[in-house]
Amino acid sequence: MNPIIITGGPGAGKTALINALGDAGYPTFAESSRQLIEQQSQLENGILPWLDLPGFAELCLGVMSEQKEQARQHPIAFLDRAIPDICGYLTQANLEIDEIYREASQGYHSQALFCRPEASIYVQDEVRPYPFEGALEIHHALIRVYEELGYEVVEVPFMPVEERVRFVERYLGIKS
Repeated sequence: MNPIIITGGPGAGKTALINALGDAGYPTFAESSRQLIEQQSQLENGILPWLDLPGFAELCLGVMSEQKEQARQHPIAFLDRAIPDICGYLTQANLEIDEIYREASQGYHSQALFCRPEASIYVQDEVRPYPFEGALEIHHALIRVYEELGYEVVEVPFMPVEERVRFVERYLGIKS
């Protein structure tokens, strides 16, 4: 099975779901963009998405391509965001999406699992500097881009994380 993407706007419980899937025995891959932001913010001339989104997109492409290849080594693996997210963020910022991003967006499971931002858990911080409404705008931009790239968007209902894991397993017809 191609790597399975779990995505959606910020503050949707994606990381909690990924962590719970990892606890259930599935190989998982952490959100590389957040890790890159943390790394780049420590550098004097770090490349941050709100200062240089095209440059940050290039950094993400390298890391996410590597994650996709590592995930393909497993029968089932889950990714916290993936290359199509780069396209979504570029689109949301009204920037052109280079063909390299569109091509690299292929090779994942045909159904992308989306978690919608949830106001009750949303936290605005230095890595997530926009308000909740901005998270919803990003979420909708991601849905549009994933659909344009040919993915079936599947909404994972907001509920306790253990129930979300069961929903994902049932929906995909898998069990660890």
